[in-house]
Amino acid sequence: MVDAHRTFVIVGGGLAGAKAAETLRTEGFSGRVILLGDERDHPYERPPLSKGYLLGKEERDSVFVHETAWYAGADIELHLGQPVTVLDRAGRSVQLGDGTVVHYDKLLLATGAEPRRLPIPGTDLAGVHHLRRLAHADRLRNVLTSLGRDNGHLVIAGAGWIGLEVAAAAREYGAEVTVVQSGPTPLHHVVGPELGQIFTDLHSDHGVRFHFGVRLTEIIGQDGLVLAVRTDDGEEYPAHDVLAAIGAAPRTGLAEAAGLAMAARKDGGGIAVDASLRTSDPHIFAAGDVANVAHPLLGARLRVEHWANALNSGPAAARAMLGQEVGYDRVPYFFSDQYDLGLEYSGWAPPGSYDQVVIRGDAGKREFIAFWLKDHKVLAGMNVNVWDVTDAVQELIRSDRQIDPDALADPSVPLTSLTGKLHGETGTAR
Repeated sequence: MVDAHRTFVIVGGGLAGAKAAETLRTEGFSGRVILLGDERDHPYERPPLSKGYLLGKEERDSVFVHETAWYAGADIELHLGQPVTVLDRAGRSVQLGDGTVVHYDKLLLATGAEPRRLPIPGTDLAGVHHLRRLAHADRLRNVLTSLGRDNGHLVIAGAGWIGLEVAAAAREYGAEVTVVQSGPTPLHHVVGPELGQIFTDLHSDHGVRFHFGVRLTEIIGQDGLVLAVRTDDGEEYPAHDVLAAIGAAPRTGLAEAAGLAMAARKDGGGIAVDASLRTSDPHIFAAGDVANVAHPLLGARLRVEHWANALNSGPAAARAMLGQEVGYDRVPYFFSDQYDLGLEYSGWAPPGSYDQVVIRGDAGKREFIAFWLKDHKVLAGMNVNVWDVTDAVQELIRSDRQIDPDALADPSVPLTSLTGKLHGETGTAR
């Protein structure tokens, strides 16, 4: 009966917001749940936008978190296509773009992130694309179909996960693909130079052309259409379409204007939250891409933009809003599919944080597990075309124990046997 008089508002109609709303109901909350999304589509999952749906292997309806009727059935008040423009902390309310004011007892900010724009001339041309929203994927899917049919050229700025996944999709459609990357290898800030060459070779084997150590300086067009791109080394490359895949920025404008504490840029930016996903305002929580968590397991502030974080942090925030004790300590996790290569990555090993990379398996055949270590402790692991090992990899990370690198590299030694074997102890696995 107490709950029945309370209103919980969720700003952000993505996976984190939808799963938070679902969790409030499954945990027995009987008050009003209002979910506000600025897109017209119902909440959906983002991985298919650069994978199965973009490739034409999944139907559009498969991306949605819930069927449309679910929201009414769960008594979730869903408002789509209306951005929230003002957060009034003193009045505990938010204002929508049409002037509607919605009051809350607890508020969850799950506003996500937005693609970074290229700061160069020519980005207003019709053939310049981003990939973040379902509408972007709808458009890009049609573009790749046309490029493949007409042997057209796609230039991708950025060799991160989105850039590489779209490159793979474009090649499967038959388009010509050129990737321009400022770093020395793909994914340089994620997997480092030790593993980056594997992705260079993978895509080169499928006909992708890379240009490393350069940036786009101009997109050249005529009559509103893309003709070519120029790079800062003076080169010019033909292009019919361009994808800007240079990362995403957390959508913090609403929170900043309301005076909520922000995380430092060096820590990834975003809204600063504690381990219970509570912001500097005790009535406001944040989850998903926009939240920068004081991570109890990693002992650092961390903002994660991947699917698993939205899937898990939304429910965690919902439980915290209900007054439950929450310590959000999930090991960061993501997955990627490119051609015949599938991978899962667990952990956190930014540049400079590790002192050793150990390979278990055959990197040449692209069937291996890579481990990033610091002082013989596993910080992160990536399994490539090797499956059913994520739990073991995450347990190695959680154990915070020193592991014998030779045992870690030996496929005959079960990973599950290593968490209790300290490096240098009598009875080590090797």
